Amino acid sequence: MVRILGRANSINVQKAMWMIGELALEHERVDAGLQFGLNDTPEYLAKNPNGLVPTLEDGDVIVWESHSVVRYLADKFGSDTNWWPNNPAGRAHAGQWMDWYASRLHAPMTTIFWNVVRHPPEKRDPDAVIAATADAEKLWAILDTHLSSMDFIGGAAPSVGDIPVGCAIHRWSAMDFDKPAFANVDAWYARLSDRIPYQNHVMLPLS
Repeated sequence: MVRILGRANSINVQKAMWMIGELALEHERVDAGLQFGLNDTPEYLAKNPNGLVPTLEDGDVIVWESHSVVRYLADKFGSDTNWWPNNPAGRAHAGQWMDWYASRLHAPMTTIFWNVVRHPPEKRDPDAVIAATADAEKLWAILDTHLSSMDFIGGAAPSVGDIPVGCAIHRWSAMDFDKPAFANVDAWYARLSDRIPYQNHVMLPLS
């Protein structure tokens, strides 16, 4: 049984939990981070010195950083599934979209999310939201073009490449602010939304 330390409303924990759900793994999740604490204790920091979530425990194996957790789970438990492409090119293409999320999309999406959802009204920065939305729109347009010829990020079936951006598209779609529609991205989101593990672990109330 694998164990995930991290709160359910963390987008990084959601990546790991969605992967666990798709692979139907026996698991336990323990709340950690923000109001739950735990991630600043000596015991937690001995496992993950960053004090962030998620942290994965698989027997004696400890893995932190959400994309590393997703790749580890897919490689160990899903190597015979579409989630872990069976050739170097497929894995590289999936990985580049995971890295694209981390290096490009994460920052503007985080700015929008905190200002629209988590910050109290008096701490919100409308100008920051406008700037971040403009950046995010350019990036969603890149993905929209990519998805014009395929159902999922890696082709006909979902893979680890869909997971980080797939978690982000739910937040983008669920947040109440002015934003354009992207037909191919919206169709991809609809396909993800049909998946029970995605519903259970990603399509949660924003908080």
